[in-house]
Amino acid sequence: MSKRILAACCAALIASAVTAAANPAVKLPENDYPTAARADYVFACMQTNGQNRMVLDKCACSIDTIASLLPYSEYEAAETIMSVRQKGGENVAMFNSFAPLLEKVKNLKRAQVEAELRCF
Repeated sequence: MSKRILAACCAALIASAVTAAANPAVKLPENDYPTAARADYVFACMQTNGQNRMVLDKCACSIDTIASLLPYSEYEAAETIMSVRQKGGENVAMFNSFAPLLEKVKNLKRAQVEAELRCF
């Protein structure tokens, strides 16, 4: 009897191992921001709002809120657009007037406002 139970347990373990091996690696959620992006945001936020523990917690809450509202690919695109726009001049005129690009920036700004309301 105990050999049958042991055999059944071994079969179950082998079956679960085969199933786990057949499945691809665990897929991260789409809004899972890289640590460096979160850290950059928190550093910039603290530079603007003060450098103490309370502000650190609020800034961390802020990027977590943004991450829950906006996929990282959209966040990255909007950050890139805003960075290019800061350079100014004729070469960046498209970034100031092209509707799809403006919409990406608006989405980020909406997420930032929501984060500010929730965290600060």
